[in-house]
Amino acid sequence: MRISDFWRLMDDEFGAGYSRVLGGSLVLAGVGGRTADQALAAGVNPRDVWLAVCDVQDVPEERRLGRDIKPRHNGPDLV
Repeated sequence: MRISDFWRLMDDEFGAGYSRVLGGSLVLAGVGGRTADQALAAGVNPRDVWLAVCDVQDVPEERRLGRDIKPRHNGPDLV
């Protein structure tokens, strides 16, 4: 997972404004007692940070992969 994917998941789950607040203030035991911002800056895998946020915030399993995004259709439909 890329850091941009991490922030997309955070924004989808918590909203664009609140996700940044959580990223900078919520201490996560799952990544060594750091905030998400600190963990990402230290090189922790964004997936591990996301799962640590999910654990602390009780994000249900069915939402941990993010919301479904329908593929775009660019060009003619292929049959």
